[in-house]
Amino acid sequence: MGVDHPPVDVPPSNGGDGGAGGLSSAAAARLLAEHGPNELTQKAGISPWRILAGQFKSPLIWLLLGACVVSAALGEVADAVAIGSILALNALVGFFQEFRAENAMLALRSMTAPRARVSRDGHAVLIPAVEVVPGDVLLLEGGDIVAADARVIEAHVLSTSEAPLTGESTPVDKTTVPAPPDAPLAERHDSVFMGTSVATGSGRARVLATGMRTELGRIAHLLATAEETATPLQTRLARIGRVLMMACLGIVAVVAGMGLWRGAPPLEVLMSAISLAVAAVPEGLPAVVTIALALGVQRMAARRVLIRKLPAVETLGCTTVICTDKTGTLTTGVMVVRDLWGPDDAKTLDAAAACSDAELAQDQRSGTGDPTEVALLMAAAERNLRRADIEKARPRVDVNPFDAERRMMSIRRADGVLYVKGAVENVLAKAVAGTEGAEQANTEMASRGLRVLAVAVGDSAQEEGLRLLGLVGIADPPRTEAIEAVAAARRAGIKTVMITGDHPVTARQIARELGIVADGEDADERVHARAAPEDKLRIVRSWKEKGAIVAMTGDGVNDAPALREAHIGIAMGITGTEVTREASDMVLADDNFASIVAAVGEGRGIFDNIRKSLMYLLTGNAGELALMLGAAVVGYPFPLLPLHLLWINLVTDGFPALALVTDPPDGDVLARPPRHPDEPMLGRAQWLTVVLVGLLDAATTFWVFAWALQNRGVDEARTLAFAVIVFAELFRSFAARSATRLFWEVGVFTNPRLLGVVVLSVVLQFGIHQIPATRAFFQIGALSVVDCGFALLVGLVPVTIIELAKVIRRVVSPSKVLDPTSSRSV
Repeated sequence: MGVDHPPVDVPPSNGGDGGAGGLSSAAAARLLAEHGPNELTQKAGISPWRILAGQFKSPLIWLLLGACVVSAALGEVADAVAIGSILALNALVGFFQEFRAENAMLALRSMTAPRARVSRDGHAVLIPAVEVVPGDVLLLEGGDIVAADARVIEAHVLSTSEAPLTGESTPVDKTTVPAPPDAPLAERHDSVFMGTSVATGSGRARVLATGMRTELGRIAHLLATAEETATPLQTRLARIGRVLMMACLGIVAVVAGMGLWRGAPPLEVLMSAISLAVAAVPEGLPAVVTIALALGVQRMAARRVLIRKLPAVETLGCTTVICTDKTGTLTTGVMVVRDLWGPDDAKTLDAAAACSDAELAQDQRSGTGDPTEVALLMAAAERNLRRADIEKARPRVDVNPFDAERRMMSIRRADGVLYVKGAVENVLAKAVAGTEGAEQANTEMASRGLRVLAVAVGDSAQEEGLRLLGLVGIADPPRTEAIEAVAAARRAGIKTVMITGDHPVTARQIARELGIVADGEDADERVHARAAPEDKLRIVRSWKEKGAIVAMTGDGVNDAPALREAHIGIAMGITGTEVTREASDMVLADDNFASIVAAVGEGRGIFDNIRKSLMYLLTGNAGELALMLGAAVVGYPFPLLPLHLLWINLVTDGFPALALVTDPPDGDVLARPPRHPDEPMLGRAQWLTVVLVGLLDAATTFWVFAWALQNRGVDEARTLAFAVIVFAELFRSFAARSATRLFWEVGVFTNPRLLGVVVLSVVLQFGIHQIPATRAFFQIGALSVVDCGFALLVGLVPVTIIELAKVIRRVVSPSKVLDPTSSRSV
């Protein structure tokens, strides 16, 4: 629905050249003071400092900040620097991603006309667009950007391109005939709107609304008030962060209480608490998530999908509804002739080409001019009927251009024939021959969503006594790959919802051809025609209220509020406006719906890899925490120092975790249903695996530490425990790639990065034990050849037991094995 513009107190015209009801300078000045400048107001943007502060909202980040501060206060400089570096890197990446997203309103403001031609004091004058006021008369010509919303008072073959507002590329013919008060925006043929452009002709229009009271201003308001939604990944990680923080604080409190009850010195108790905190927190998690998403960005770029906000990569993987524009995304964006009716198709197309102002390119596949006329010329060219040949053989003598009231055009040529084309009803009213069956054919074509034109010829200069040659059905056909992509989305459990400015009949026909609406399905849920900007926002909010994860595509300014409101906004890279791209999370470089579905598969694979890496990291932390807690309970000294734990978490755990996120996605990612929006990152099965495998790591290392403590002393015991737990966690990374398949079934060489990282980390671990400087830094001893062999063999114990457990599960219950790296049974 259009804006209900209030009546404007406009002084009477003072006449004169350029008048047509124009204002005097005095009246314009008064109205400018009353209504304010003709510009879009912009809410105060988020300051860079607020964006930076927002990077520290996560409970996990708070926990790391606390560990960093306490470590620095106690003089543990290496610990503080390591943790601080991680926090700084994570904050900078997030800051630059969000800072770029604050430019949508600036792009919207750039769409308004910088200058406008109006009638003032009886003369045509050029003024800054911000000085246009209600009551002004705009003087419009081809190529002008309309400076305000206005009612047409004079039109000469006037049409405007309203794609930024309606999303439809076909120019809209303008007339002085009043539109119904409740007409939707796409059908308000008596009005022109701010930010649109004049496609053809000229005219005058009296301004009814300026600035934020225009249609464009209303969109600006919707864009400013649309809420950005936290992505599922952000929600899940925040939930895990809270769980880890509460668990960490609880364990630290218990151990500290035990220490004080035993009479241990307070400083020793505090250091013990710090050690446990470091053991509990996966310091490498922020980096793992960032790298996983960044790798996804690279892979999607190869698929013509450009990611603007990193969390959008994973959000795609749990999308349940894709709300998409039609023109150019699901369809080719090019009008073509899809049906012909009449006794002689060639004569029909020859006459249509003879009644045209468009021009075809040399390849005969595109052209300039009205898209409908270009479609007619392309169809004629396929039958070797070229307008250039027509112009040579039958030069035009006279032209009666298209008029929105007549709804037809005619060209008289040197052969004495008047060639006519136009709306079926109008042409039939002037025809005296060839009309039998035409009305029925028109009804049938229109029912299939085609735009139908009638083509006729006459013997006089007047558009009377015509002979109908035939009817032409024109439409923007579906993309072949879009039909396949919609089917793939349906198999993946994703609903496709088409939102368009088209007529409902056309929209539903296209939806059926694409497979968006199947037999027995409610078309009203899947197809929204004649959609206004607030309708798109309403549709997105409605799906969100139902619990759906919504992706929204768009190219026009009218789409920007809905793109920002959706969980993931997808802008068109070719036809999209700068406003739309700035409001989006990702951009389709090829404007192709099929690219969205391909990106969904990438997103699902990324989630699997993040979950896999997270489980690997938390299992390591659980093992370290159980090891430290077990030592505290039996009264042993801590097997590992805080610096040892940081080394394990950042290097020997962190590097493999980063390699795990590069695992190739499973081949069946698009055969699964979407994850439920409320599904946690780690469910009961995953947490149970984390605890059991962590206890296995801890028990293996604790046995080595206890034996060495009794036989070699605390320093050598810590040295051996440090090496054993590092090797155990490194070898366990191979088993972490799948909870059901053995590591040789997955393939040792299918992830060469992981293999390389494990080999490098083993070498690094040997290195810090053998170099005097690093031994002193880590407070450890050297490893003999025998000790090295012993540590490697014991380190293989956990991974061997894990692989044996997979075999046992296959034998005991082959059909009910739950994969802890997935939410499905395998």
